[in-house]
Amino acid sequence: MMITLENITYLLPNKDLLFSNIHLSVNKTDKVALIGPNGAGKSTLLKIIAGELPPADGLLHVDASPYYVPQLFGQSNHLTIAQALQVAEKINALHEILNGHVTEHNLTVLDDDWTIEDRCTEALSKWELADLDLSQQLAFLSGGQKTKVFLAGISIHQPKLILLDEPSNHLDTAGRNLLYNLVESTSSTLIVVSHDRVLLNLLDTVSELDKQGITTYGGNYDFYREQKQLADHARQHDILTREKALRKAREKERQTQERQQRQDVRGKKKQEKAGVARIMMNTLRNSAEKSTAKLKGVHTEKISGISRELQDLRKELPGIDQMKFGFDNSALHRGKLLFSADAINFSYHNQLLWKEKLTFQIASGERIALRGLNGSGKTTLIKIVLGALEPQTGTIHRSITRSVYIDQDYSLIDNRLNVYEQAQTFNASALQEHEIKIRLNRFLFTKNDWNKPCSALSGGERMRLMLCCLTIGNQSPDVIVLDEPTNNLDIQNVEILTAAINEYQGTLIVVSHDDYFLKQVHTERTLTLI
Repeated sequence: MMITLENITYLLPNKDLLFSNIHLSVNKTDKVALIGPNGAGKSTLLKIIAGELPPADGLLHVDASPYYVPQLFGQSNHLTIAQALQVAEKINALHEILNGHVTEHNLTVLDDDWTIEDRCTEALSKWELADLDLSQQLAFLSGGQKTKVFLAGISIHQPKLILLDEPSNHLDTAGRNLLYNLVESTSSTLIVVSHDRVLLNLLDTVSELDKQGITTYGGNYDFYREQKQLADHARQHDILTREKALRKAREKERQTQERQQRQDVRGKKKQEKAGVARIMMNTLRNSAEKSTAKLKGVHTEKISGISRELQDLRKELPGIDQMKFGFDNSALHRGKLLFSADAINFSYHNQLLWKEKLTFQIASGERIALRGLNGSGKTTLIKIVLGALEPQTGTIHRSITRSVYIDQDYSLIDNRLNVYEQAQTFNASALQEHEIKIRLNRFLFTKNDWNKPCSALSGGERMRLMLCCLTIGNQSPDVIVLDEPTNNLDIQNVEILTAAINEYQGTLIVVSHDDYFLKQVHTERTLTLI
């Protein structure tokens, strides 16, 4: 067994419980996906396995030195590439020896690893970092370059245990393909935290972390989804069964009460006819009332029990099934020409952005993936399409009345406002306050969230509030542009976004390296910038 976790508990710095009673076993050469909602503690659990955080309680056994690639690299910005790769001392010792300083210390540090510098150069080149020097600081690298540096360390050190936390977040398509090749080819034990469904499908086991602990599924992500869907269907069936039982119980209660009332009335009339004494009548009436109350109590208890079961089942529904989407697509006319470009180009500092002039059209209802390397001008082209910039050569036609640009940080959300105030900014049709709050509830913002500052929202919450605002705005935009929309979302929220976008019938332009997402939102063609 490579990894064994028994009864692992972790407390946050403020002493709040993050998770408890965590059990996980990972065999040698297993490739495990660790998934779960944002805030469940996936990154924390990975750090515990890596030895970077101590658990509050429980037993941890790891049978190899983990090689850990974190999600965030801010804490490493002061390091050189050599230091981040944990080879700085060896390379320094190698240079010292080659310069004639053959000391016992330098030989001990080098440990006969004479090819260390060549392996570093080869690994960096493999990860498209051939132009970087080992003495460069990480602070001056992009997020994607930092990720690639740490991934290059796998080739250098050949670890038996690899821990990856959201490794594809900052990678372009070429970088992701290198990562996928690594995952497929390695014989090392892997634990990967990710929402990249292509990557998750390359792993042979899915372990889901939630409030109940860890549940392991013996298959890749698609297998996991099938199992979850079967469970969701069973839960929906249980809900329908309980709803039927609740209706029957309420009908039975009504019928029983009406029958009891008729019997009481008949009994009273008989007693009056028979001339029963008043004191005896009072006694009989009290007895009847007690009997009725007892009967009512039995029915009330049964109804309450079914209601509680129903409420618990509904709470277990995925967020996506609790939401109601309401895009108004009535003003959209499929096939209408929204934008055309004829031989356009743009320049910065007298340098043309695109090697070839761009000629293309966008029609209403199209779903387009916009691809290109960093610096290829994707953002510039989006601004031209939406009217924020004009090309410097060529001609364009634009008939876009309303557009929405949604970036990975959901910047349309105003951090100075609270949740309710943000929703109100989209209230163009003068909805009443209670109607706004009903919409917020549909998107899982309950009464406790309405006064929450937008600055305190997670990535998934910002996305849901953005979707809610679009439905409050009532009229669907001609064009929605999604710019790396899945980068800061967990899988559940990516699926919520996917479901919402698939109800939208207007024009969609998506900038994303997430091929799975592009497929799920049914992009029909690709514009590639070079």
